Amino acid sequence: MATVQIRIDDALKSRIDELYSTLGLDTTTAVRMFFMASLEHDGIPFDVRHTPDYSLQTAIRDSRGRTNLHGPYATAHDAVSAMLED
Repeated sequence: MATVQIRIDDALKSRIDELYSTLGLDTTTAVRMFFMASLEHDGIPFDVRHTPDYSLQTAIRDSRGRTNLHGPYATAHDAVSAMLED
């Protein structure tokens, strides 16, 4: 059997131990579960991506530059329907 060692901040370790404990797991079991899920997904078992910037400044820049816009819509109903699609 192999051993995996990682270095993490003490506060993070404490928080993660507490979280997994509430799930009835120890950290070693949770890491093993992550590895097994990675094999089943043939990759990382969750999305790894940059979080989009939805700040007000970005919205203003997009509207002024006419980028990342959707529409125009013929009716308000069409606009609301488009928002609810995701």
